[in-house]
Amino acid sequence: MYKRNKYKIMSNKQIAKNVYEMILEGETTYITRPGQFINIEIDGFYLRRPISVCDYDENTITIIYKVVGNGTEKMSTLKEGTILDILTGLGNGFEKTISGERPLLIGGGVGTPPMYNLCKELIKRETKPIVVIGFGAKDEVFYEKEFKDLGAEVYVSTVDGSYGTKGFVTDVIKNLEGYTYYYACGPENMLKAVYDVAQGKGELSFEERMGCGFGACMGCTCKTKYGNKRICKNGPVLKKEEIIW
Repeated sequence: MYKRNKYKIMSNKQIAKNVYEMILEGETTYITRPGQFINIEIDGFYLRRPISVCDYDENTITIIYKVVGNGTEKMSTLKEGTILDILTGLGNGFEKTISGERPLLIGGGVGTPPMYNLCKELIKRETKPIVVIGFGAKDEVFYEKEFKDLGAEVYVSTVDGSYGTKGFVTDVIKNLEGYTYYYACGPENMLKAVYDVAQGKGELSFEERMGCGFGACMGCTCKTKYGNKRICKNGPVLKKEEIIW
């Protein structure tokens, strides 16, 4: 179930190349699982901007977004104290109860943020997460320290080799053993590569162009082995075994 409400920007700062972290103050009770997203109304733009939840507590929501178009560029200019109209509690999120003792969390670029709250929740369940995050270059890397501060085992890859392992997240994953379940979020080409390389069962969070964000417009429908599903409502998280590429 989703909720529409007003939120106040507490901070909005750049944390990497073209990447910003925004902290919002307001109701969070409708956010119930890691991997859910919010949908933000931006003045002057017809469609809301869907952004995954990085973290949340009783009073605040943290999101991380990348400037890729006019809407997110406008977001990057918003000042502390600005009031935003936001839908929260959207999407199904990750299933944290089936992770096993050593879950593998995989994030590509701005697919990294939802892994942070998931990592926190899994550590509360006394698991020992492995986190693999991938970026294009060193100046795009973010939240490595934050994951390490949680107590996770963290690996970073960059396409150009300027930091961490040279290559893609899959170049790290193929050398890992002993993980019990995996979670992944990122661009579709990364998810397909993870699907082909990662061992065992897992969940993948997909990015789609969305109209409404809560399943009414049917604009983000995709085919699965169990019929058509709306990424915004029945997803964005899909089980590995139901995915059709």
